[in-house]
Amino acid sequence: MSNFAIYPFHFGFLKIEYDKDIVIAIKKLDSSSFDSITNKTLEKKSFLTDTVYRQINEYLDGSRKTFNFPYELRGTAFQKKVWTELCKIPYGETRTYKDIAAAIGNPKASRAVGMANNKNPIIIAVPCHRVIGANGSLTGYAGGLGMKAALLSLEATGTL
Repeated sequence: MSNFAIYPFHFGFLKIEYDKDIVIAIKKLDSSSFDSITNKTLEKKSFLTDTVYRQINEYLDGSRKTFNFPYELRGTAFQKKVWTELCKIPYGETRTYKDIAAAIGNPKASRAVGMANNKNPIIIAVPCHRVIGANGSLTGYAGGLGMKAALLSLEATGTL
């Protein structure tokens, strides 16, 4: 059974889900999503969730470029292949959906890559925000396009 902890952060609230000592999801919650969690008494902060929260805050203040907490990507084989490829995109760089499709050996799977991106369970640390449209436009992001733009700007300039 998984546990969770919720922390305030720059874009609302951060929900960190974990199973034993491994992160299985990091999600952004806005205030209405936070308010809809009916049983917050089940929340269980831990050394692991505190570490994840600290590292994300360090990333957001520009002092961290990589993450080093344990996580497990749970999804289909295709999704895990996409998410693993996302982790290879260097800080401050972007790739297109087509680039990711080609990198995983399936060059015609741009739309499927987009769908896998949309299901990324570990936002920020698995950097789906670094994937943009073929024409350079910002496209869907679970945290919202404003957050995606802010994260890309952070990586380009060092500040939010």
